[in-house]
Amino acid sequence: MTERQLSIILAVVYEYIKTGEPAGSRTIVRKYIKGLSPATIRNEMADLEELGYFYQPHSSSGRLPTARAYRVYVDSVTSRARHHMHTEDIRREILGSRSGIEDLLMHVTHLMARLTNCVAVAAVPTLDDAEIQHIDLMLMGGNNVLALIVLKGGLVHHSQFTLPYDIDAGTLEELTHRINTVADGHSWTEVREILSQYVMSGLEDAESSCRDAIKELDKFLTEQNYKFFSSGARQILGVPHFQALSRLQAVLNLLEQEKPLARMIEKCKESKALKISLGEENETEGMEDNAMILIPARPRQQKAVLGLIGPLRMDYERSINILESVADVLDEDSKRGETNE
Repeated sequence: MTERQLSIILAVVYEYIKTGEPAGSRTIVRKYIKGLSPATIRNEMADLEELGYFYQPHSSSGRLPTARAYRVYVDSVTSRARHHMHTEDIRREILGSRSGIEDLLMHVTHLMARLTNCVAVAAVPTLDDAEIQHIDLMLMGGNNVLALIVLKGGLVHHSQFTLPYDIDAGTLEELTHRINTVADGHSWTEVREILSQYVMSGLEDAESSCRDAIKELDKFLTEQNYKFFSSGARQILGVPHFQALSRLQAVLNLLEQEKPLARMIEKCKESKALKISLGEENETEGMEDNAMILIPARPRQQKAVLGLIGPLRMDYERSINILESVADVLDEDSKRGETNE
């Protein structure tokens, strides 16, 4: 690709993001690339259309960008140094919220959705990878046990299970104490291997019940991949792109099914960097006309991922700016919390 072609792609994408109208050669010459004739630009645009970067909705209209063109544009945006213009306003809103992590993430998704007109999501990753603050096992009657897991930062998860063997309240209390002695301040992944041996020492009379309780706890902690928070689904009803029912349904399905979203979030978590999926790069059926931006974050000293879901014609510069600003402020809040501890 030549420098001229790159400039044309960036100009067409930017023009369409700002106006929602196809870009013609005269518009490109007048607003973006001066010193060239419209005929020259028109020939280049025709070549780029053959290469899959543009398409024409009508033979007499200007060009619209494809997902391939958006990828060139987004790569250009992310390769440049960015000044976070919204950080102070975001800092005031987020740092003013001293609630627990669940309320904080709900607040953050509402804020991001309002600022971007996209669907905002937040996900707290796998429980077995999160630092445990406390675990409570409570006998609910018969062989039914309620497990309450409090993670560092205040996020609470719960699960109820039935044991195949009887266990009395005193034994369950002792089991809880021993689990917390090992698990407090560590992730479940770190303590899983040594937990059974430590817990069972001295509890041989209730060995079967205790082992089953640990097994159920392990199953819950390792199978609950993410806790999701989202906002903005109602707002996008007013976005022209989502007047097409299929596009709206694709986003709602992604939020409802969660597993495809979890896979994409997992990749972001593993890469530990901003991740942008455009069109067919999204794994979910029907998301070919949509885009997703994800970024790792650290609310209340806990690993998480934040994201925005919107049309391919998203204002990427603004959206990335806001997402990075929110992640920076949450990280700042976490560091302040560590200092205060």
